This record gives sequence, structure tokens and C-alpha cells, in this order.
Amino acid sequence: MSDRTDHNPAAGSPDAGNGADRADVNPATRTEGAPGPVTTPGTATPGTATATAAPERTTTPATTSAGTTNSDTTTPGTSTSGTTKSDTATRGTTSPGKSRPSTAAAEPAISESTLRAALSTRTRPPRPSGVTASLIFGWRAMLKIRHVPMQLFDVTVFPIMFVLMFTYLFGGALADSPREYLQFLLPGILVQTVAWITIYTGMGLNSDIHKGVFDRFRSLPVWRPALLVGMLLADVARYTMATVIMLALGLALGFRPDGGPVGVVAAVALLLLFSFALSWLWTVLGMKMQTPEAVMQTSMTVMFPLTFASNVFVDPDTMPGWVQAFVNHNPITHLTSAIRDLMHGSPAGTEIAWVLGWSIGLVLVFAPLAMRLYNAER
Repeated sequence: MSDRTDHNPAAGSPDAGNGADRADVNPATRTEGAPGPVTTPGTATPGTATATAAPERTTTPATTSAGTTNSDTTTPGTSTSGTTKSDTATRGTTSPGKSRPSTAAAEPAISESTLRAALSTRTRPPRPSGVTASLIFGWRAMLKIRHVPMQLFDVTVFPIMFVLMFTYLFGGALADSPREYLQFLLPGILVQTVAWITIYTGMGLNSDIHKGVFDRFRSLPVWRPALLVGMLLADVARYTMATVIMLALGLALGFRPDGGPVGVVAAVALLLLFSFALSWLWTVLGMKMQTPEAVMQTSMTVMFPLTFASNVFVDPDTMPGWVQAFVNHNPITHLTSAIRDLMHGSPAGTEIAWVLGWSIGLVLVFAPLAMRLYNAER
């Protein structure tokens, strides 16, 4: 009887099949002096007599840290090209033929109650009226003065300069004294100054258009003319400021209106009404011109003959006949005459009617044209 020779199952045997590759043995798992098969963790269970030869070479990765491995585990029939260390999501080794578990976590579904809680349950605020929207835009235009105080330059410095220069430069030549000339000049200077200030309405609108603010305001669900009306209302406040400054300076220099406070207030109201109507003309120019400078140049070309070819500084009776024909039909002449008569207590019914007619005509012509340009695509 021959002695029985033990074979290492890991080294291969006739029972394990001819030509099978020898599997690597992890030295960390070998037990000194212990006969029998040497197993690796996760590849065999205690008590098995023989180990099945692996079809391919399987490498047991060495652990680098708790729960992480140095290399990917290769399974039969799969390719490891393009994979990285993070591809292996399981700890330890992966047995051949077993797929790796998916690490993608299912996103939690959003319930209907959660969606309803995120939505507002309050009633939608009512749409603002045309008056409210106009006042809001007017207040915005007034706030611009706080950030750009130089906008007050034209309503503070210019009126003072005009009153002082024309009173003391021409008063002695055109009248017996500057004080006497001031009684004739101040109502005309009021008209000239406020009429010139209206030009800045078109310039401010043109600047907003090129900055992109105009298009954003136009897309709001408000009364369509609210933006334009609000800007004009803010300009009326500026006109009032200039008028008050000039009246205060005139009273300090010796201006004495015979019409009293009622006549002065009526004259100022008529001036503001005409200025509001005239501003629609510059609004149209502001939407048609390419730059604020172009608006200024065009407006000055219109205002120079209207203000200087009038009865603001002198009586038209001293002018040539062909000039008087223009001056007598000039709206600035009618406005100046109406304000003089109201301040000095003289009848002014005809001149007031002319001013009201000019104001209504300006609004009827230029307000619809401005709204048409406002609604047009730019």
C-alpha cells in the first residue's frame, strides 16, 4: 500500500482540470502548519474540500484605508478600461460573477401638499389706477433729483441770473429805473424761464430710453400713459419751484403785483397749465431723436424765436409791422400778456382764452402722437 500524497487544491489537481491557471494566494490568510486548502476572504467557505479554479486571474486588493481599495476589482466578462478608483463602491473584494450594487439614491418625490405650501395663498393685489400709477412714476422722477442735485441748477440758478441781468442791464435803458422795468419784466421772465425748463422733459425721456429703463416700465401691467404723465407731473413740480424762487426774488427787488395774492396764484396756475401742454411737444421729440443732445438742439431752435420774438422784454408796438404779425400770434406773447394782466389786476379774458386754446391744441396734437410712439416697437 502506497502512502497517500496530499495535494494543495490551490495549486491545481487533475480533479480541478488540466491547464487551469494557479490562483494567487494571499499571504495574509495563510495559517502556518495548517493542512488543507488556503482560502481568501469572500471566495470560499470553511469546510469545502476542493476549490473551483477561477477562469481568470483575480487579484485581491490590499486595503489602503478603512473601506477603500487601491484598485478596481475585475469580474469575468467585463472590461475595466476607462474606470477609476471611485468605480468600486463595495468594501473588500467582489466575487466573480457578482454585479456591483448601484449607488444612485432615489430622489424623494415632492408631494402635492409641499407644492401648495410653497405657493402664495394671498389674494393678488388689485391693479393700480391710472392716477396712482402716474403719481408713482412722478415720485420716481422727483427722487432722481436727490441722487443728481445738479438737476435743480436750471430751476434755481437760471431764474436768478435772468432776473438780475435783465433788470439791471436793460432797466435803465428801457424804462426810467430798474424798479419800474421790473414791474413789466418779471411776468415775462417767468414765462421765458419756465418755457425753457420744459425742454428737459424730452431730454430726460430720451436718456431713459437709451438706458433701457423705458422698455422695462412699458412692460408693466399699469395704465399705458402713466409713465409719461408721471414724468410731466414731476416737471410741473420743478416749474413751480422755479416760479416760487423768481417771485421771491422779484418781491425782494421791489416787484409789487396789484392783483394781490389771488391774481398771482391764478397767473402761476395758468403758466403751469401751458407748460404741461408744451411738454408734450418735447416728449415727442424725446422719443424720436437719437440722443439727448439732438433733443436739446432741436428744442432750442424752436424756443429762441418763440421767446425773444415776443412781448417778454419790450412792447411789440416798437417793432416793424412784419415782426408784429408774428409776435401778435405767438403763444408766448398771449401767455405773457395774460400773466401780466392777472398779476396787475387788469382784465385778461381774451388772453386767457388764447392760452387755453393753445394748451388744448398742443395736448390734442402731441399727446396722441406721443402715445403712438410710446406703444410702437423700438
